[in-house]
Amino acid sequence: MKDEIIDYYSSFDEWGRLDREPLEFTINWHFMKQYLPRLGTILDNGAGPGKYAMELAKLGHLVTLSDITPTLVDVARNKASQLDLLDHFNGFHVLDATHLEGIQDETFDASLMLGPLYHLQQEDERLKAVKELYRVTKNNGIVFVAFQTRIRMLLMSLQNPHVWKPNDNIEAINQFHDTGIFNHSDQGRFTGVYYFNVEEIKPFMESNGFETMELIGSTNIGAILTNEQQQYWAEQSEEEYKKFIDLLIRTAKDPSVLGVSSHLLYIGRKT
Repeated sequence: MKDEIIDYYSSFDEWGRLDREPLEFTINWHFMKQYLPRLGTILDNGAGPGKYAMELAKLGHLVTLSDITPTLVDVARNKASQLDLLDHFNGFHVLDATHLEGIQDETFDASLMLGPLYHLQQEDERLKAVKELYRVTKNNGIVFVAFQTRIRMLLMSLQNPHVWKPNDNIEAINQFHDTGIFNHSDQGRFTGVYYFNVEEIKPFMESNGFETMELIGSTNIGAILTNEQQQYWAEQSEEEYKKFIDLLIRTAKDPSVLGVSSHLLYIGRKT
């Protein structure tokens, strides 16, 4: 699985994805800024090309960046250099989220894990990753953890079965609903993923030492809008588009929309 993840992200434009699909980043960043310490040491664990890490550095935090894909770590280092932010980084590391080798206990005031958890299909690996997050975060430190939701993937499978093979028949979809495990049949498509049931997320994090502060839908109702529908609002006046984003932010914590959001952001405190 590790090789599959590395191969996929070595050739995928993750920075561009967040630019092309801005709702996830925009909504996450709104809530993250509310809970981040004023200044501090931050781990961006599974950072990809460093989209969030760059914003953290711009705020003056001292950021440690890690990702399992060497190519993405290189991209992040180059981005930091281009933006003249290297002084705000305490290292760029190729590390597996389940084993943050070389990072000392209780190092960070806040820690991000905005990708690794849903790529870990085995329960023991997910537990290792969240325990590592706990280990390296200071007492009372804040964590931001991303999840993908099972109901949302089930909905996408029913809407576009030819795109999400093997979920192009009800038997396969039922199996996915029971297990949360998805492995794309078409080579080169998105890697194997574990999708959580929404109601499992808080107990999972709380049983591993975190106090829940928020669970928000990173895209919430925006996730069920087509590209054309989203484009309509993007093409309105700047003020009108801002109102659209503000509406999504207002509804991000509504429990009734968490399941349709493509990503969820868990915000917790290490107890």
